[in-house]
Amino acid sequence: MAKSHTLFPFILITSLFFLWGFAHNLDPILIPHLQKSFTLTTVQATLVDSAVFIAYFLMALPAGFIMKKYGYKAGIITGLLVFALGSFLFIPAANTQQYAFFLIALFIIACGLTILETAANPYASSLGDPATSTQRLNLAQSFNGLATTLAPVIGARVILTKGYTAAQLSAMTEEGRKLALAAEAATVKMPYFILGSVLVLIAVIFAFTRLPAIQTNEGHVASKNIFHAFKHRHLTWSVVAQFFYVGAQVCVFSLFILYAPKAAGISEVKAADYLGLCGLAFLIGRFIGTYLMQYYSSARLLAVYAVISMLLCLIAIWGGGGGGGGTGIITVYAVIGICFFMSIMFPTIFALGIKELRGDTEFGSSLIIMSIVGGAVLPRIFGYISDVTGNIQYGYAVPLACFAVVAYFGFKGHLVKMKQEQLSVSTIL
Repeated sequence: MAKSHTLFPFILITSLFFLWGFAHNLDPILIPHLQKSFTLTTVQATLVDSAVFIAYFLMALPAGFIMKKYGYKAGIITGLLVFALGSFLFIPAANTQQYAFFLIALFIIACGLTILETAANPYASSLGDPATSTQRLNLAQSFNGLATTLAPVIGARVILTKGYTAAQLSAMTEEGRKLALAAEAATVKMPYFILGSVLVLIAVIFAFTRLPAIQTNEGHVASKNIFHAFKHRHLTWSVVAQFFYVGAQVCVFSLFILYAPKAAGISEVKAADYLGLCGLAFLIGRFIGTYLMQYYSSARLLAVYAVISMLLCLIAIWGGGGGGGGTGIITVYAVIGICFFMSIMFPTIFALGIKELRGDTEFGSSLIIMSIVGGAVLPRIFGYISDVTGNIQYGYAVPLACFAVVAYFGFKGHLVKMKQEQLSVSTIL
């Protein structure tokens, strides 16, 4: 495809990566905000992640069907409008002060995100030379990293700064406490209203933009059912790897503002600033990783980054003595390092997973998006370990195990095979 025909569509698609990155990275601000407002345990607070990532599991296959039947453009517009609906629902959720209402709004947002990601990831990967698909997807995902940098810093100053301490709340009358919590809940209205309005505007732009058609099944008959996609061994492994990677990423980002104050003895707002540095490291890691892929196998780079992340997890667990006594600022730096090295993992696993699927591309994409449900499951295990041991640092045993799975995928699991065929392609040279 001529670059002149693909540049503007690629820019539009890239904007989607920024938008869903921004939405996801407001969740780490919501978790401590809602935990205090509703007096939740760590495990209960992780229901925010569960509400979001269960939607990926439930909506990924319907999203794939939308793409196959109506095309990528229809899928993108549908995803944007559902995303906007969930954002607007934060207004009645804040008015009613019901935790369940917030979870419903987050679930609807995630349904929209699922449709968007099912469409945008393979579309960005296919919008140009197949030889550079992994680099192209990493470039688009870099703007997800930019959102990861900005969302916590902006969100903390809009949502967290008007909070009351537990002592202040306990000193209030019942009526005063109710009014104070209502004021806290109201801080989420404006950012989500603005987000929803921007999403509607972008949906209108997409409606009036002609997107290039993407041919994913050239030389292949389109798959008629999802089970055919499982004939690709490397796709199966990518689904497993993505399940564990997303679980690790959510543990790192979503629980950071609960983790950092206990591990390093800093305030929540300061922790949000460090989370912004995590996002910056994630962004820089994406750009550097995309550059390095010109010279090194993307699979080998993925494996090496996963091994380094495992080592940094050990510091996150044991830094400062692993006692959670507030002397472990090294743990914060270790987590920032993890964010740098895990930056290339999602797009690289995705691109390697859909490689040479042809007629199975839409269903393969749906399966990989379904595996994002790891973000609903694994943070709850992190929270359980933290609550049982009384030390949130020990929860990093979960990301440690996750990165081990990703390392295996990078070293071996990505090799392109089908059940009836011998090894045909290896990206490790």
